[in-house]
Amino acid sequence: MASKPIFEALYEGTRGGGKTDTLIMDFCQDVDRGFGAEWQGILFRQTFPQLQDVIAKSKKWLPQIWPGAQYNEAFHHWRFPGGELLLFRQFKREDDYWNYHGHAYPWIGWEELTTWPSPAGYKRMMSTCRSSHAEVARRARVRSTTNPYGPGHNWVKHRFRLPASRGKLIKDSLDDDGRPEPTRVAIHGNIHENKILLRADPDYIQRLRSSARNAAELAAWIDGSWDIVAGGMLDDVWDPKVHVLEQFRIPASWRIDRSFDWGSTRPFSVGWWAVSDGSDVRLADGRVRATVRGDLFRIGEWYGWNGKPNEGLRMLATDIARGVVERELAWGIRTRVRPGPADSSIFDAENGNCIAVDMARPVRLKDGSQHKGVQWVKADKSPGSRKAGWEQLRIALRNAKPPEHGGPREQPGLYVFSNCEQFQRTVPVLPRDDKDPEDVDSDAEDHVGDEVRYRVRQMNLALGGGRTIGSH
Repeated sequence: MASKPIFEALYEGTRGGGKTDTLIMDFCQDVDRGFGAEWQGILFRQTFPQLQDVIAKSKKWLPQIWPGAQYNEAFHHWRFPGGELLLFRQFKREDDYWNYHGHAYPWIGWEELTTWPSPAGYKRMMSTCRSSHAEVARRARVRSTTNPYGPGHNWVKHRFRLPASRGKLIKDSLDDDGRPEPTRVAIHGNIHENKILLRADPDYIQRLRSSARNAAELAAWIDGSWDIVAGGMLDDVWDPKVHVLEQFRIPASWRIDRSFDWGSTRPFSVGWWAVSDGSDVRLADGRVRATVRGDLFRIGEWYGWNGKPNEGLRMLATDIARGVVERELAWGIRTRVRPGPADSSIFDAENGNCIAVDMARPVRLKDGSQHKGVQWVKADKSPGSRKAGWEQLRIALRNAKPPEHGGPREQPGLYVFSNCEQFQRTVPVLPRDDKDPEDVDSDAEDHVGDEVRYRVRQMNLALGGGRTIGSH
């Protein structure tokens, strides 16, 4: 990294690895090189109280190295004897970017990157990582640290391709316009590398073990594992060994329907579901599996994203309807699928247009064939339904597990076919809202989660009796 500057680097791993100290020292590598005020850095956390630990560590080290360095308590910055400046600032939401628009920061640091639920602000601030000084511009960089846990677990894992690409330069990433992005890398740190800490406090690891709230948090803190379910809402009830099943043939006696969450600039999500009538099924390996009447199986999905977390395709409602019909025909379930719950906002008319009405119009495919449109029923979005839906999803996942006391299951549960990758990518890691732990953080990538929640809310209802747009 010293011989050939890498624009974007993440230092991730266990707790106690010295990540914060390293972040501060990364900026300091270019202090006293004669750049003066041209070398300016800004280090972010979501709130000023969260910055206190970073500031305390900077006060421990910097005066020892630069006795003339001064920390300004009022403006939260260090000014070095040569004129260099390191600012500590808060950045909570994407709109906070406008506090820094037009500025030039050749060094930008982010402490605990997974605490940001989306990459929007992180990416926008890259536009300020610049300098008019040629040598400083060559050294311009973005640096961040994190543990693999928190509301942003999913997008950070995706951006740095963790854990597979640890220590490997990522050179083939493209931006929103299809242009190559600068090289990035993730570097792993481990508590056992911090020998000074462990000599001074040999009980530190044991205290971490006793402080972790669940197995996922423990794996993040102790092992730096990215192969965890983190974030909060479902991490204690989700178990891929139980909930993820290989595809099997759906019995003719089972009901099949679908659910939908609308999105344009944000992703849309369509899920297809099979509901057991209590009959047994034969799995791909020949084994027979018993089911409980009402068991819900997610058998297919279509996620309208552009391959980047939380970014949609801007598709028209009529094109989405065509895609739904094409998939149901290809899967051989078109005549079996019944209308299921959809985001109630699609039933609203705006300037004479209604998404639900547009989707219900006859669909003509490329081969010239014409088919009935795609119909929905309104999802329950009454007061309290959102939080109730998350709790019902938790219950359904818990019901899918074998009883602790042994014996057969008695209540219907929820399962997911292995081909439903977007469910597995986004739903298990849904974070709780910091202000309302009974709800999901709406800034997270929750579109599949919302669509699933609509369906779970109606898990025991006969949807065929519901009113659909375009029905006769």
